[in-house]
Amino acid sequence: MEMRPLGRTGLTVTACCLGTMTWGVQNTEGEGHAQMDLAFDRGVTFWDTAEMYAIPPTAESYGRTEEIIGSWFASRGRRDRVVLASKVIGRANGSFPWVRGGGAKLDRANITQALEDSLRRLRTDYIDLYQLHWPDRRTNRFGGRGADFRPTADEVPVEETLAVLADLVKAGKVRHVGLSNETPWGVMAFVRAAENLGLPRVVTIQNAYNLLNRTFEDALAEVAVREDVGLLAYAPLAAGTLTGKYLGGAMPEGSRRSIDFRKSRYATPRADAATKAYVDIARRHGLDPAQMAIAFVNRQPFVTATIIGATSLAQLENDLAGFDLTLPDAVMEEIEAVHAANPNPCP
Repeated sequence: MEMRPLGRTGLTVTACCLGTMTWGVQNTEGEGHAQMDLAFDRGVTFWDTAEMYAIPPTAESYGRTEEIIGSWFASRGRRDRVVLASKVIGRANGSFPWVRGGGAKLDRANITQALEDSLRRLRTDYIDLYQLHWPDRRTNRFGGRGADFRPTADEVPVEETLAVLADLVKAGKVRHVGLSNETPWGVMAFVRAAENLGLPRVVTIQNAYNLLNRTFEDALAEVAVREDVGLLAYAPLAAGTLTGKYLGGAMPEGSRRSIDFRKSRYATPRADAATKAYVDIARRHGLDPAQMAIAFVNRQPFVTATIIGATSLAQLENDLAGFDLTLPDAVMEEIEAVHAANPNPCP
């Protein structure tokens, strides 16, 4: 598995990052362990999780994925051979009343408590990459649209959040810090704070990036390249959409859409047409649609790692093969033609 630099840290990570959010709802503990075994055997040593997982988020599923990872570490003894990433949630505006009494935000008390709880569940004394799951301020995220970015009186300043993370780095409980679901302004605000105040520099940004949502290219890609804040691309298959399994209104039993009470950000008016076009490209060229979608993301110069998730070992094997695929020029030309005709149907 190809290794890539993690920002300016000197640390390298695998180009494939193992996503974990299905473990605890769609997958059992045993199935999660089997996926970790397979990924590790294939050379994947970069894993991503979050305090909010498993998904869909409920009081019952909260923290369960981290517990499953922790039990794997306890039984396999490979903690020092895995680069482990997790996340703390930003302001929830009452959406998750089971998380710290509904008062989650990116201040000292919340981040400190969240980290301690994650360390306990993960059965480790440090996290290699600790990420802010979403900003504390008002922004567009998870497919939201609009332009209401007015500051609110109680949002936690970037400098305050970064100072807390600095203390956790000094304590040895966190090695590096990253962002998620961020904007260009947000990334640069964290970079400036680090430079001006001598605080830890963010090393990654974890945002959605796939054939149906290439908005990262509009501004964030330049930030990622010039500032060495590489993308950890989540949803390279657009939550399974790019396999074609939801085309024509299909709803496979046990699929993410069939169990998630939230509307999918990939169920939009233009999504089916674009998805069908991409699946057709893959099939005309004798490619697996999922592997083509993963190979497209993996080839981008601003991507540090592509996060893949699966609900079966067969799915995981198939997705891993996408990292060995080099897309021919003819395929890329057809992909770009579809994108030009139907750009970003699922931002």
